[in-house]
Amino acid sequence: MSRLSIMNESKAQATAESLHSDLERRVKGAPPGLCPLDLASSYLKVCSAQTCGKCVPCRVGLPQLERLIDDLIDGKGNMETVKTIEKTAETISASADCAIGYEAANMVLKGVQGFREDYVAHASEGHHCTAEGFHAVPCVSWCPAHVDIPGYIALVNAGRYADAVRLIRKDNPFPSVCAMVCEHPCENKCRRRMVDDAINIRGLKLYAIDHSGHVPVYREGEGPAPATGKKVAVIGGGPSGISAAYYLGMMGHSVEIFEQRKHLGGMLRYGIPSYRLPREVLQEEIDTLLTSGDIKVHMETSVGGPDFPISKLREEFDAVYIAIGAHTDKSLRIEGEKAEGVMSAVTLLRRIGDNDFPDFTGKKVVVVGGGNVAMDCARSSLRLNADKVTLAYRRRKDDMTALAEEVEATEVEGCEILELAAPLKVEVGEDGKCKALWVKQQMISNIKGGRPAPKDATAEPIRLEADIIVVAIGQGIDSHNFEESGIAVKWGCIQALASEEVKPVEDWKGVFSGGDCVSGPATVIRAIAAGKVAAANIDEYLGFHHPIELPVEIPDPTPHNRPACGRVKMRERPIDQRVHDFKLVEKGMTEEEMEQESNRCLRCDYYGFGKFREGREFKW
Repeated sequence: MSRLSIMNESKAQATAESLHSDLERRVKGAPPGLCPLDLASSYLKVCSAQTCGKCVPCRVGLPQLERLIDDLIDGKGNMETVKTIEKTAETISASADCAIGYEAANMVLKGVQGFREDYVAHASEGHHCTAEGFHAVPCVSWCPAHVDIPGYIALVNAGRYADAVRLIRKDNPFPSVCAMVCEHPCENKCRRRMVDDAINIRGLKLYAIDHSGHVPVYREGEGPAPATGKKVAVIGGGPSGISAAYYLGMMGHSVEIFEQRKHLGGMLRYGIPSYRLPREVLQEEIDTLLTSGDIKVHMETSVGGPDFPISKLREEFDAVYIAIGAHTDKSLRIEGEKAEGVMSAVTLLRRIGDNDFPDFTGKKVVVVGGGNVAMDCARSSLRLNADKVTLAYRRRKDDMTALAEEVEATEVEGCEILELAAPLKVEVGEDGKCKALWVKQQMISNIKGGRPAPKDATAEPIRLEADIIVVAIGQGIDSHNFEESGIAVKWGCIQALASEEVKPVEDWKGVFSGGDCVSGPATVIRAIAAGKVAAANIDEYLGFHHPIELPVEIPDPTPHNRPACGRVKMRERPIDQRVHDFKLVEKGMTEEEMEQESNRCLRCDYYGFGKFREGREFKW
């Protein structure tokens, strides 16, 4: 018999690893609206199965926690049961030997605290569960605008591309924009993940856009609702403001948009470069949306100042929607930041949006930040002929808030990413121009707010030679004038009532607010959703209830095999070509890729619980 041996993976071990992967996919694909107590009980069963049995808190305590939670689920518990769950979990957390025990207990504590109302409801008389899914379809539920995703995928699969665009517009007026730049939160809970991987929802939307041709707002013989005689002012011509105007126009209201810049689009134009969202595509979509009804546009008009106070709009209009977005820059607050050559991401991208392209030929550019805007600035700098582009970020690359594909594209195109590097000071030459950015090296530390926080390392600072420094650490909201007018503002954000992002502004009858100026900088689809909600709320405030209805008939699903199948990824133009211009980088799917990808959809609108809930909202 050998003294030592090398352990080879057995069939049982391989099967166990495969099952672990299956379980991981199932957990990631869990639909919204599940009972938090059911989840806690299920997770505890897994944790109990992992215990080695050595320590009593884990061996005895975890099954006891499971039984207590099951008592609540079965209607046998009360508030004393909830207190016992908390005390038991706290004891296990403090006394278990290893992470199997104390992390399981921490998970229970997090649930009891985060879902307090649910635990109380189960423990109270009636023992009811408050959990419910607003949508039976996970992807629809996770889309902020609640777009009928299975419906338009079915239409794409059937070759009805114009109808797919019409269906998207029912809830999202910007199908072309979102086909190119949406962060696709819908894919996070795609039920297909339980089988293999999420469907490329955005890619299928892009295919519909590429093959639909021009799709007018109305078909022949259709038009907006009869004129109501009501006037609505929209302050801000970004995605939220235009979305609200689009739906209000369909409802028969007269709308006037007041935009501060030369062009409509907001951050779609002034924050997203045309290699991701071509200007002609954006302009064509905006022009189409403005035909939904009686909509007028006032460009280069600032509202809120002494020359044009918001009180004037309140007198002339029946309702006002404030959707000014988040367009001001944030500073680093370090020595030398005012030097020539230091600019904000907002300034750079705004110039590009107005077709005023700065010349970075031969320049060394340093971009500070780790979000999508920072990636856009770095990639744009390359296209402006910069000699070298470095992106400095105070955390790790894994902690960046930018989409993974954007980070990957930034590196692939030739930008250097320097992780764990916090801005220290700007070195300024005698001519007043920046010469370098000094960064303090960081090391990763404790997790705070879900991400590992950086802290100063003892290593020496690093000098990054720089002719141009672009600060891309977030945007603020220019709400000062509105605050002076008496509108409630907190931390720069306009205050809306209750927990919704679009409600009447406090103490200002008929004045509504939504989008980034209420929530803070967010995503395009969240701004669009805010505009949709604003239109519905304003319509109700004006005394109407105009429904926006399902414009097409959805094909029934056809039986097909569902073997595990890889996800189709989008192709891109060759790197050596795309880095020299601002033309669109991404290339759409081929027909056979579209057919395969659309056939992967499990049609949750038809099968399972989706069938009982009819799978969709026919109107809102």
